[in-house]
Amino acid sequence: MAQSSTVGPIGAAAGYRPSATLPFRAEFRRQASRRRTQLALGFMVLLPLIILIAFQFDSGNDDRNGRNEFSSLVDLATSGGLNFTLFSIFVSSSFLLVVVVALFCGDTVASEASWGSLRYLLAVPVPRARLLTVKLVVALVYSALALALLAGTALLAGTLRYGWSPLHSQVAAELAPAEGLLRLLAVLGYLAVVLLVVAGLAFLLSVTTDAALGAVGGAVLLWILSSILDQITALGGLRAFLPTHYSSAWLGLLSTPVQTDDVVRGAISAIAYATVFWGLAFWRFTRKDVTS
Repeated sequence: MAQSSTVGPIGAAAGYRPSATLPFRAEFRRQASRRRTQLALGFMVLLPLIILIAFQFDSGNDDRNGRNEFSSLVDLATSGGLNFTLFSIFVSSSFLLVVVVALFCGDTVASEASWGSLRYLLAVPVPRARLLTVKLVVALVYSALALALLAGTALLAGTLRYGWSPLHSQVAAELAPAEGLLRLLAVLGYLAVVLLVVAGLAFLLSVTTDAALGAVGGAVLLWILSSILDQITALGGLRAFLPTHYSSAWLGLLSTPVQTDDVVRGAISAIAYATVFWGLAFWRFTRKDVTS
């Protein structure tokens, strides 16, 4: 008996191509329409403006008796657009950016499961590995976009308000604007690599649980726990194996001369952790019995 023309040689419908399911552009637009994406990206634009307004209110306060290290950072922040951008990154890197990356990467699969739509995506059928790949890439793109919006808005607003001036820091001599901009881009690149650890951990938790809040919150809490353990000097050399140990190594990119030893170690550590977490996520999901 002749084979039906509507059935492929492997039992799939004629014309079915796994690589054509769940296109990147479709998933990108789908995530862009979600309220959490709009709010997260909107806040990345709003935060530098809030800081700028706060500085304007503070400028009228002549009581400087309580000067401390933070107030000296504020003085640097108001000395130019590059310095304002560096300050915005500094106050956001330890927590806010961690939450945003965990939100994009931890919510992506778990939310589908909580809505009951995950099994319908797999029934299209979308191969499990492709579904995870597309969702991970889209989450990483939005995470990078959030970081770029924060830095771009801060640079634009800071330059319009405080001018285009050399970059200053407490660990380096004055840097010309062109070199300062390159150093700032290097800092952003390193932060993006470090945050891959959060992305990997949140994504692993996202395929493990149906609760999106649990995946996001779990990744943030584990990052905070690692930061706390890193402060315990009694752990000695064990601290170097913590994912947060080199999270502030980007300060070496602002020093004179540039210190890159910890930056290289931090990048290798972050990529290794992220690779392990993503590998576990794919291994877990491809063997998981999806019922939601």
